[in-house]
Amino acid sequence: MQKEFREKINTALHNPNLTGALGRFSEAYRISREKAYEGIDFEAVRTQIADRKGYAAAHLDELADRFTRNIEARGAKVFRTDDPAKVREYILHLAQQNGVKTIVKSKSMASEEIHLNPFLEKAGIEVRETDLGEWIIQLAGQTPSHMVMPAIHMTKEEVADLFSDKVEQGQAPDIPKLVKFARGKLRTKFLSAEMGITGANIAVAETGTLVIITNEGNARLVTTLPKIHVAIVGIEKLMSDFADVVPVLTALPRSATAQLLTSYVTMISGPVPNTDGSPKQLHVILMDNRRTEMSQDPKFKEALQCIRCASCLNVCPVFRLVGGHVFGKVYTGGIGTILTAWFDALKASDEIQSLCIQCGNCTQVCPGKVPIPDLILELRRRLAVEKGQTLAQKAIFSVVNNRRLFHSMLRTASLAQKPLAKDGFIRHLPFFLSDMTEFRSLPAIADVPFRDKFKEIEQTPQKEKAAFYSGCLIDFAYPEMGEAVVKILNKAGIEVIFPEGQTCCGAPARFSGAYEVAAQNAKDNINALLEQDVEYVVSACPTCTVALKQDFIHTFESLEQTDSLPRARELAAKVVDLSTLVKKLVDEGRLTFKEGRQLGKVTYHDSCHLKRTLNVSEQPRELLTKAGYEISEMFEADMCCGMGGSYSLKLPEISAPILERKLTNIKQTGAPLVVMDCPGCVMQIRGGMDKDGAAIKVEHTAQRLAEELE
Repeated sequence: MQKEFREKINTALHNPNLTGALGRFSEAYRISREKAYEGIDFEAVRTQIADRKGYAAAHLDELADRFTRNIEARGAKVFRTDDPAKVREYILHLAQQNGVKTIVKSKSMASEEIHLNPFLEKAGIEVRETDLGEWIIQLAGQTPSHMVMPAIHMTKEEVADLFSDKVEQGQAPDIPKLVKFARGKLRTKFLSAEMGITGANIAVAETGTLVIITNEGNARLVTTLPKIHVAIVGIEKLMSDFADVVPVLTALPRSATAQLLTSYVTMISGPVPNTDGSPKQLHVILMDNRRTEMSQDPKFKEALQCIRCASCLNVCPVFRLVGGHVFGKVYTGGIGTILTAWFDALKASDEIQSLCIQCGNCTQVCPGKVPIPDLILELRRRLAVEKGQTLAQKAIFSVVNNRRLFHSMLRTASLAQKPLAKDGFIRHLPFFLSDMTEFRSLPAIADVPFRDKFKEIEQTPQKEKAAFYSGCLIDFAYPEMGEAVVKILNKAGIEVIFPEGQTCCGAPARFSGAYEVAAQNAKDNINALLEQDVEYVVSACPTCTVALKQDFIHTFESLEQTDSLPRARELAAKVVDLSTLVKKLVDEGRLTFKEGRQLGKVTYHDSCHLKRTLNVSEQPRELLTKAGYEISEMFEADMCCGMGGSYSLKLPEISAPILERKLTNIKQTGAPLVVMDCPGCVMQIRGGMDKDGAAIKVEHTAQRLAEELE
């Protein structure tokens, strides 16, 4: 990661206005969005959108032809091109032909994508943004920080100072007055402009209709008052039938700003007379800029299902810390990273893709069902192929792929850490490693790993057997969690097998784009875990569970290693997370909790992969309640703790404030104990609590349940 990029991150993190504004909006958005969708079947709506946008992406040429025929039949002109330069030249030529000196625009991300404003201004044409947020950032000389709310990063005080400096002195930081001031200054521009430029939210092929959705009404003035209207439309906005508009209109306002509907929905199916009776010119530019190429990519075609609501930004724990000027280029956040890689260049996404923590929040709210985290992983894979691995990565992954070497190094480290370890923690590291322990304590490597302790556990042979996949953290840092798992399963009459050949699940390599390394990890683990005939393969780490159950298959598919798929699927069918299995065993009466226990308050942290990938959230809560605990829900229980695997090591400056927010939410519950199903989250939160000095115990669910079983 370049020094300049890290400096941008740190500048954003130390801007209290930015982090405050984005943090407050993000917190309020989650609540408001939930209320806005009351009575709406969100899954049904987004399935409709994904299906219809998916169909459109597969038929872009056909829909572009239908749209062109239908709108041109009513007098419009359509220009289609794949070249952003030709879009700019078309508009400039049109303006020069018609003597245009002043242009007004409503918000158009497509025009931002091709850097239209500076091009026209260089040719001597005045271009005025009329969306309030866009006008603000135009005056500030900035790019949008958010696809829907481009100036969300600025406070009213900053806007007042900007207006005073750039427009007219004496503006007060009073929002209604600032809006009134802007309205007055922009109104004369609407009346004098010779050309209006807009984007479009939807272009309906069946009727040749442009659908423009706004809250301020400026698009109505831009399309009505100037004698020439130019609409720049990315071809992914094409939809087949007029009925396709309905699910988008249902989801877009609710997902974008948590509104039930927007103030204005404008539909244009052809030119109408100007106010003086002369015929209006309507020009529609269907802009490709690699969108057709994207539609033909088996992975990235799903990105064209995006309706540009920016809900993925609104729930992203990283975006709300650093904003769009760090996390993005023209398009921001997770989806912006993907669009940047295609509309700009793959290398342009290199640094910004590293900001994604893979928490999966965006997948839960995306009305287009775009698998943003998966597509960012695919970007990482392609970047890794294109530029190769660094020497450090090659060294690390060569160790991880050598199980015996990897494990012997961990055993050696347990001895080397002695001068630094105390009470199970490493609280300070020397020299260049000091950043790793600045905001949290690290767990000391266990004196005896779980794989050695397991050999000493006495078990009664049983007909029903389960293989336990411990993962690296339980094996070498938290063997007591593994002992708790064995204890629980033994009480249900299940004998536990620990395959010695198991190794790293490959998640670190996969998250870095090193799929070949991850594939070798997968093969080693498949061989080890299928060595014996077992009923279940149990994991107490959600990240590892996802790797065993899904990622092995996806990795082999990505690398076209089809010969490995049958055994990967055989393994996946046996894999189960601990809470799901324990809940099943309790429901079957094979496990019971001690009667009449009142164990007090506990709060529960939802691990990202457990809740959003494995869809497990109620099971551990039900188990804790049956054991005798009172669940005190923390605010944003399912928001990432900032661990993200190696993310907290690569970007500690972002991991730290995410963790701080999580610790605050835990402490505000008043519970003396916080429980979770992920050893990685335990590492992050327990280490944070230790640094904080808070007297709150942090445990894995397995440990709590094992203690309370009959």
